[in-house]
Amino acid sequence: MKILVTGASGQLGRALRPVLEPRHDVLWTGHEDLDVRDLSALRALTSQEQPEAILHLAAVAQVDACETHPEGAAEVNALGSRYVAIAAREVDAELLLVSTDYVFDGESTRPYAEYDQTHPINVYGRSKLHGERATTSIWGRHYIVRTSGLFGPGGVNFVETIRSLHARDGRVSVVTDQVCRPTYAGDLATAIGHVLGSGAYGTFHISSAGATSWYDLARAVLEECGANPNDVRPTTTRELGRPAPRPAYSVLDTRAFELTFGHVLPHWRNGLRKVISRSSEP
Repeated sequence: MKILVTGASGQLGRALRPVLEPRHDVLWTGHEDLDVRDLSALRALTSQEQPEAILHLAAVAQVDACETHPEGAAEVNALGSRYVAIAAREVDAELLLVSTDYVFDGESTRPYAEYDQTHPINVYGRSKLHGERATTSIWGRHYIVRTSGLFGPGGVNFVETIRSLHARDGRVSVVTDQVCRPTYAGDLATAIGHVLGSGAYGTFHISSAGATSWYDLARAVLEECGANPNDVRPTTTRELGRPAPRPAYSVLDTRAFELTFGHVLPHWRNGLRKVISRSSEP
């Protein structure tokens, strides 16, 4: 299958290369190659390349940056996704959009299923939800893949942030009152490989096994690095005072994906070990 990937220079794009390249003809594009805010450029590229599938990864994913610059988030995450859906429809290519747990408000007491009521509480979540809605309204041959707490080698993510802050300051403060399912990019990439081309269109929640707080994840990061986990100091969302509000509980229910494809992602701790061991290689 011929696949066009947007946002290919991010950590998920890198993780997808060993999954897709052995079996597909893939055109990898980053922001420097393709600006998804440019509908004319998208149409020209898809008309020329005639992809059978488009994997849409391009996004503004820095949550606090979205809060302080909402126009940029809307242009890429919402309008850009609309444009990609239009381009996919015009060449009859199936479309996979990667979205987020932050489309929910975090007030649930059980894991969120795919069709639970969405109610984002920050700009990032709203912009991604608008991208989802544009996709679903424009083109029927779509997959929406929601994930959470993505981390992988070489990316800007929570795991690398904790390692960097600890190396610089010796201690780091992390919230205890936000819970999600951290997701290893390599395992999400494998799951996306199952979804693409399946024809099982619709929305799927895909995350690594195991729910945890950011505080406990940070302690695990230091443990895997051989550092003292007690260097992580507990704090609360209110005390930390970041620009964007975060949902307190954004655990995703992944059973629909698991039952449809017969595949369960490993525990996030396994992925964490892979990231730490890979970064320790000479």
